[in-house]
Amino acid sequence: MKPIIIFFTLLSTCIHAFASKVDTLNVFSELMQKNIKAVVVLPDSYPNHKDFPALYLLHGYSGYYNNFIERVPKIKSLADQYQVIIIMPDGSPNSWYWDSPIDDKSQYETFISKELIAYIDKEYKTGKNRNHRAITGLSMGGQGALFLAFRHQDIFGAAGSMSGGLDIRSFPLSWEMKDKLGSYAENHQRWDEYAVINQIYRLTPKSLRLIIDCGVSDFFYQVNKNMHQKLLERNIPHIYIERPGSHSWEVWRDAIDYQMLFFNKFFQKNK
Repeated sequence: MKPIIIFFTLLSTCIHAFASKVDTLNVFSELMQKNIKAVVVLPDSYPNHKDFPALYLLHGYSGYYNNFIERVPKIKSLADQYQVIIIMPDGSPNSWYWDSPIDDKSQYETFISKELIAYIDKEYKTGKNRNHRAITGLSMGGQGALFLAFRHQDIFGAAGSMSGGLDIRSFPLSWEMKDKLGSYAENHQRWDEYAVINQIYRLTPKSLRLIIDCGVSDFFYQVNKNMHQKLLERNIPHIYIERPGSHSWEVWRDAIDYQMLFFNKFFQKNK
């Protein structure tokens, strides 16, 4: 019996030693002059390999940087399964991941696309180009992920959205968006320019790999469906998934599995 006990003890030790690792960072933004937290999940083989693809995962309105770790703990096993570094930055409760034209302390487009990525690429073993970098998120973060990817196709090669607010103009009084853009009544043109659905003109058929997912009982369902139709009209290839469910973690826990599989195929193709 002793050899069996020793074997299982060693196996248990090895599994523990090479499990995914979670780092919590404070990344200083020169632009906003403040520290911004982020969680980084490193896959189990991180010590043994040179470069890994990076997935940026954005939280929703009123959320924070460790939402996914707390609500979807399988994120750690997904990092191991697909051998990807997952970065989850804080986007403040209501930044919408824009560079706000009226709030100097809310410049999150520049923070993520420049400051955070530069920090991550310096401190971690990441692939340093768009073929090894993707971004997705839920709700406000789904809007943010597509907004950033459409505007920074030199940085991201693939993007996704889960229950994203893809046309903010349908909700002019909601979620404090007016605090970042000014009121819709007085700033129609600005709201038009910041709506993701109006950024489709930036895409060409092969510029970005895209996946969009939304529950049919979600209050963002119609704007997601509209986005899907406009992408079809422009002949932009994408995966579009409708599923039963509302604006909830139950939906997003399922959706992240499909999104991770989608991004893995993208990364594997560009190895």
